Amino acid sequence: MTTVLDTFAHILIILGAVISLTAAIGVVRFRDTLSRMHPATKPQVVGLLFVLGGAMIILRSSVDIWMMALAGMFMVLTAPVIAHRVGRVAYREQLGRDGLLDEDAPGGG
Repeated sequence: MTTVLDTFAHILIILGAVISLTAAIGVVRFRDTLSRMHPATKPQVVGLLFVLGGAMIILRSSVDIWMMALAGMFMVLTAPVIAHRVGRVAYREQLGRDGLLDEDAPGGG
C-alpha cells in the first residue's frame, strides 16, 4: 500500500511541476499584462496544489502537513485577488508597449 501511495505522490509532484513550468513559460511568452494574468494565477495555483498534495502524501505522518495545507489555502485565496487588482490597474492605466498593455492588442492603447 505504501508503494502505491508513494508512486501516486511522485506523480502528483511531477504533474504539479510540469503545470508550474507551463505557467512560467506562459508568463514569459505572452506580450501584455492582461494576457499574462491567466498563466500567472490559475496554472501556478493548480501546480502548487499538486506539489503540496504529493508532499502531504509522502509526509503523511509529519506535523508539517498542516503548514503545507495552510500555504495552499493562502495561495488559493490571494492569487486571484492579486491578479484582479493588477489587471484592473493595467486596464485603467492603458499603458503602451513599454508599459503594461500591448498597443497592437485589440482594445489596447
